[in-house]
Amino acid sequence: MEKHPQPKLPRKLAAVLFADVQGYSRLIGRDEETTHRETTACLDLFRSKVADFGGRIVRAIGDSVLADMQSAVDAVKFAAEMQKAIAERNLDLPVERRVEFRIGVNLGDIIVDQGEIYGDSVNIAERLQHLAYPGGICVSKAVHEQVQAKLAFGYEFMGAQDLKNIVQPVDVYRVRFDEQASVALPHYHAEEKPLELPDRPSVAVLPFQNLSQGEQEIYLSDGITDDLTITLSKFRELFVISRNSAFQYKLRNRSVQDIGRELGVRYLVEGSILRLGSRLRVTTQLIEAASGQQLWGERFDHYFDEVLHVLDELAVSVAATLAQQIASEERRRALQAETDNLEAYGLVLRGQELLFLHEKGSNVMARQHYERAAQIDPGYARAYAAMSRTLNYAWRYSWEESGSRLLDRALDLAQQAVHLDEYDARGYAELGFVHLYKKGHDASIACYERGLNLNPNDADLMAEMADALAHCGRPEAAVQLLHKAMRLNPYYPDWYSWNLGGAYHQMREYEKAIEIVKRMQNPAEGRRLLATCYAQLGRMDEARAEAAEVLRVHPEFSLVHWAEVQPDKNPEDLEHFIEGLRKAGLK
Repeated sequence: MEKHPQPKLPRKLAAVLFADVQGYSRLIGRDEETTHRETTACLDLFRSKVADFGGRIVRAIGDSVLADMQSAVDAVKFAAEMQKAIAERNLDLPVERRVEFRIGVNLGDIIVDQGEIYGDSVNIAERLQHLAYPGGICVSKAVHEQVQAKLAFGYEFMGAQDLKNIVQPVDVYRVRFDEQASVALPHYHAEEKPLELPDRPSVAVLPFQNLSQGEQEIYLSDGITDDLTITLSKFRELFVISRNSAFQYKLRNRSVQDIGRELGVRYLVEGSILRLGSRLRVTTQLIEAASGQQLWGERFDHYFDEVLHVLDELAVSVAATLAQQIASEERRRALQAETDNLEAYGLVLRGQELLFLHEKGSNVMARQHYERAAQIDPGYARAYAAMSRTLNYAWRYSWEESGSRLLDRALDLAQQAVHLDEYDARGYAELGFVHLYKKGHDASIACYERGLNLNPNDADLMAEMADALAHCGRPEAAVQLLHKAMRLNPYYPDWYSWNLGGAYHQMREYEKAIEIVKRMQNPAEGRRLLATCYAQLGRMDEARAEAAEVLRVHPEFSLVHWAEVQPDKNPEDLEHFIEGLRKAGLK
């Protein structure tokens, strides 16, 4: 019998959105009725709004939503609208009862059959939502290419991710709702030449893996990674990669050889934590990146409430292996305990994760965690320094009212931090930043120098000090220091480039400043610099275009206000910058 060919199934190019409730089973276990009621209300929101964005709901059952849209722009706008609406619903609910969705968006070819959709493009969207923060959105490279110049969001590049049952790695981006804060997002600068190995032992501490199931252990694994990095950074004999760069490998989608090559280090530290009842097991190993050979490994077993002592043992073991000649006095200073209170420590870790989101709402929540930590342990310097940073961000991005009072409070907190712990580089970094914007230029540089003396590997501190140097009329020194910071932090955020461009602008090297700012993954906050550089070069059409973008992002922008905010020590430097903005058409 002759076989008839099967009819081809219809296909189309579409944006696919997949949304799912974070921790649904846990929420149901705690409160079935509230969880069911809130989830149902959220699904109704998706159904009621999707047509406004040119899409349709394929299915919305249980705790998930699948939709297809006509364009990637509409899909991301819809996703953002849903997250905003759900966040508003959650305001009246306690944190442990909130229903939060994670959303993934992909663009590609799909099969349509009887109203359902199928194919790799659908599977990728579903996998992407697993990488999103609760309340957040992840998109594929195909989506990012369509939306990056059309939607006023920031986009955090997460690298090429190996997604379950997807043959090829997928470049993934997290969507950040605050475009202004996108300058703080890490970004790998792949176009630059390969990094050379430093002339001293070089190491990166990779994120420790959490083998337990509890939420507390998730924060603790990140905290151990962060604190071990900070501790090792204090040893001058070592070259230690920034925490921000190392955390780009949290999903371990690269071989140790690739990671070592991309970060430009000879050694990697990796490990894991596992809670076994009342005890915590921490395992770690030191690896030679080029060969993948394990040079040293150890296991630490402690009662859970004694876990902070593990950090000291880890740091001693790793440092002793890498740099045998570390002076006893420097070791004592580097290993000085910050707090013995595990609850306060955990609150600071939770606050840190929120702070690194660089968004208005998360910044407020982070401060609340730090305030609670300081209440529990009034002598915990790190909590006060971190609180100061949240106020800096609130002032810098105009997230809160009160103006200069935010900086006054930030100054008080930073001073309290260094009073409580004279060996804490973070406290001096906060103090240096506040002094700069309060126009205390000499005090600012002195604080940054003290901080770098305490932690000579702190890349962010270097980059901030470089900005202070530029504003103090020393742009050449700023350029030199920023290049050092970029080597320690290869995944440096846009604000490093912003600071570097500003230093070149002061040196009247406008073309170089433009080139650097254009390398920013999201140049929104570099538009002012581009406008003044183009104007000084007489390229007025480009200058006016950048000025228009400044006004789009900052409709209330005024030269009078910016002249007050800009912390230049020399009046001629300030006038030079303002003159360029005025030429570009800003008022």
